[in-house]
Amino acid sequence: MGKTITLRIDDGKYKVFKNAAAGENRSISNFIENAAYSYLVSDQYVSDEEMKEISSDKKLSEGIRKSLSDIKKGKFKIVR
Repeated sequence: MGKTITLRIDDGKYKVFKNAAAGENRSISNFIENAAYSYLVSDQYVSDEEMKEISSDKKLSEGIRKSLSDIKKGKFKIVR
């Protein structure tokens, strides 16, 4: 069963969501749900295939290990 959440957005963003949803013949909540899900699975996470490719690249894997080691040792600088 689906879950209900409350989302507060300003009027300008609401109009953008409303127009985008109407353009796809969807409800606003359905549009937001699908847009958020699409963003997360396509932009934020690495697929299993991508992870295998990353893992098989020895030079890249070593660079990641070294970076994690440096972070644990406090050898990093936050750049703003």
